[in-house]
Amino acid sequence: MKRYLKVYAKLRDAIVSGGYAFGARLPSKRSVACETGTSLVTVEHAYRLLCDEGYAEARERSGFFASYQGAGTSVRARHAEPVAVRMKADNHRVPTAFSFSVFARTLRGVVTRYGEKLLIKSPNMGTGELREAIVAYLKRAKGMSVKASQVVIGSGAEYLYGLLAQMFRDETVGIEAPSYAKIREVYAAHGVTLRSLRLGEHGILDGELRKLKGGVLHVTPYRSFPTGVTADATKRHAYVRWARAHDAVLVEDDFESEFSPRRAGLESLFALDGGRRVIYLNTFSKTIAPSLRVGYMVLPKELLGRYAERVGFYSCTVPIFEQFFLADFLNGGEFERHVNRVRRMRRILV
Repeated sequence: MKRYLKVYAKLRDAIVSGGYAFGARLPSKRSVACETGTSLVTVEHAYRLLCDEGYAEARERSGFFASYQGAGTSVRARHAEPVAVRMKADNHRVPTAFSFSVFARTLRGVVTRYGEKLLIKSPNMGTGELREAIVAYLKRAKGMSVKASQVVIGSGAEYLYGLLAQMFRDETVGIEAPSYAKIREVYAAHGVTLRSLRLGEHGILDGELRKLKGGVLHVTPYRSFPTGVTADATKRHAYVRWARAHDAVLVEDDFESEFSPRRAGLESLFALDGGRRVIYLNTFSKTIAPSLRVGYMVLPKELLGRYAERVGFYSCTVPIFEQFFLADFLNGGEFERHVNRVRRMRRILV
C-alpha cells in the first residue's frame, strides 16, 4: 500500500471511530508527517483524499476539520430537501475509449495465446481466467478481497439487473429518485416491488432511507444519473449501517467510478461492509468501449446459494473470446494505464 494511503487510512479510522468529532480540528500536516515518519507531500495527498471522500474539509488559513457525521450525530441538517435534477458536464469532453492500436494488438494476442480454447463454451458464471483477473484488479484498485467463485460475468449492467430482479423477486427494492431509467424498467419488468427514495446533495435523504425497513437498496454512490450526486463518506457509512440494522442487502452500482478525477477511487460500500451484505456491480462498456457489452457483479458468500438456486442455470451471455480479451487487458496492465490517463486528463479540467 502506498504511504499516503496508509496515512489516509489511519486518519480516516480515527475520524470514523469518534477520535475526532464532527467539526473538530485535525492535526496539522507537519505534526502528522512527524508522527508517521512521512513527508509533507505524502500527508498533503492523504488530506486531499480525506476531503475528496467527505471525511474532512479544508478551511483557508485554518487547517483541516472533520466533516464525517456518525450515527446519531445531529450537529447540522443534512440537506433535507431533494436535489434538483442536473447534468454535470465536467470532464465529458475527455475521450474514454481505449487506443484502437492497443485494442487490436490484444485481440491478436488472444488468438495466439488461447487457440482452440476459444471454441469451448464458457462456464455459467464466466471463465476462470476473467474472474481471477477481476479479483486481482479489485484488490489492487478498490481494496476488495474476494474469491473468483463470488464473481458473475454477464453482458452488461442491464442483464445483471435482470439476474438481481429474479434473485430478489420477493423483496421490496429501494431505488434512488431520480435514477438511471433502466434500473427501474428492468426491476419493474420482472414484477419487483419498488420504493422510490428521494436524493439530497449527498445521497438518499435520511428520512427517505428510514422509510425502507428491509429488503434491497440499489444505489449508485459514485455519480448518480441524471443528478450527478455522489454519496459522501457520511452517507456511505449510513447505507452500510442501514443494511446491518435491517439484515438487508445493498446493491452497489459502481458504473464509471474508475474515471473519477480523484487520485484514488472512492471507498466501495463492499469494502466498507467487509463484503457481507453488499453486491458490487460494474461494467466495462464505459471504461473500454460501448460495443463491449460486458459487466460483472461480486456476490457476498452468503448469497451464493440463492444465486445458484434462482438463476444459476443461466448460461454466460458473454462470448468466451471477449472474456479472454478482457482477462489479458486486466492482467497486462493496459486497463489501469488507460484509466490513469483519463483521470489525469479529467483532473486538468476540474
